[in-house]
Amino acid sequence: MFLFLPAWVFVSFFVSQAIVTGIVWLLAAMHVPLASYNQAVLSASLAAILYVITLALVIGVPWLMKKRRVSQTDIGLTRLPSWTDILITPAGLIIYFILSSLLILLATRVLPWFDVNQVQDTGFRQLSGQYEYILAFATLVVIAPVAEEVLFRGYLYGKLKKFVPIWVAILATSILFGSIHGAWNLAIDTFALSIVLCLLRESTGNIWASILLHMAKNGIAFYILFINPTIFTTLGG
Repeated sequence: MFLFLPAWVFVSFFVSQAIVTGIVWLLAAMHVPLASYNQAVLSASLAAILYVITLALVIGVPWLMKKRRVSQTDIGLTRLPSWTDILITPAGLIIYFILSSLLILLATRVLPWFDVNQVQDTGFRQLSGQYEYILAFATLVVIAPVAEEVLFRGYLYGKLKKFVPIWVAILATSILFGSIHGAWNLAIDTFALSIVLCLLRESTGNIWASILLHMAKNGIAFYILFINPTIFTTLGG
């Protein structure tokens, strides 16, 4: 079960990507002029479809095949957000920044080929109208954190820790979470993030603090990528 759960989440995630890619290919084959549609709307729609399919596969298929239900306790959604969840988020953000910086620094020293400047493809480019910024923000800062926390720190971590020690569940969840982000620098950064998110899930008993921290992290990235991309140049003089 320890090996099956991460493999199942991994396969479901990439099957979902293949399905979304297939939908785009099918629409193009039917001569639907996708290029004429607003790309922000298209990216937001495809991202939402991807997360819905992934969650449906991960949670729905085991239930349909073996009636294995996923409870609110498994996912970590047994209550509403509390003030503790909100107040602990800044501390978690600081710990994440420190851990990520240390791991990336170590990677630059140990791995000669490591490129710290690789940029993640968010699916959103050249935002212009206000609604495009709203769509990108909703997708990257709201939808993605909620879906990924339910999937990884909720379902995967919640299930794994029933079969293995907590530290093994944290490492397995974090390695898988990092691996789906592709580029090495992003994988290390999201690995560090996942470790802190898992610790928040474990300490609070729910995923609300993890969701809030994930939103805060993505919100900062959104600001740097789309609102003020020259911030580091400005800070550097």
